[in-house]
Amino acid sequence: MTETSPLAGRVALVTGASRGLGRAVALEIARRGAHVVAIARTVGGLEELDDEIKTLGGAATLVPMDLKDSGAIDRVGAALFERWGRLDALVGNAGVLGALTPITHLQPKVWDELLQVNLTANWRLIRSMDPLLLASEAGRVVLISSGAARKHTPFWGGYAVTKAALESLALTYAAERETTKIRVNIFNPGPVRTVMRAKAFPGEDPLTLPPTDIVAPKIVDMLMPSFTQNGALMNFKAN
Repeated sequence: MTETSPLAGRVALVTGASRGLGRAVALEIARRGAHVVAIARTVGGLEELDDEIKTLGGAATLVPMDLKDSGAIDRVGAALFERWGRLDALVGNAGVLGALTPITHLQPKVWDELLQVNLTANWRLIRSMDPLLLASEAGRVVLISSGAARKHTPFWGGYAVTKAALESLALTYAAERETTKIRVNIFNPGPVRTVMRAKAFPGEDPLTLPPTDIVAPKIVDMLMPSFTQNGALMNFKAN
């Protein structure tokens, strides 16, 4: 990486960074020169990501943690403040599918996990990282949603409800930060080649879907200081 890399000198946090779309986003961020703060539950996956980032000439800070641990999120915020005093970009990518079942059949523990990971964790991240984002010259936030948020498909209720709430959270935060240098937006990747997609559609041929490394650059474009839209919902479109 060089000082002329597009994101040189910037610090970006990515959740769900050990695999799938989060991993591809973390690699693209590193490729553009930013330091990646990678959060995921899987230590082995984070270590593999770190090796790839080093191969690109980049650098990462690995944070193995469960996003259901709200206290841990606050500790990450404090650690980032101590080290950098700011955060330039936040990508809320981590999510769980839950169970595809009638909402009356959803187990309370499944419902609670959907809310904790897909919604509450992102609220805690925003709450903890907001002072750091305000300290950046161009704080950028992208929360990953789904087309399910705007549909009412049978058996998808748990996932859809949490993604719809996530979008409301993002748009409210965007409105509250309109007069600052923070820009908050939503990205819907659509059908993409991930483990979660395969779980939801086991009979689907994954080769018919775009790979994560095709989708990731569109997300990282929204982290650039030059990206000034706020409160937008961006849907992935292949070139």
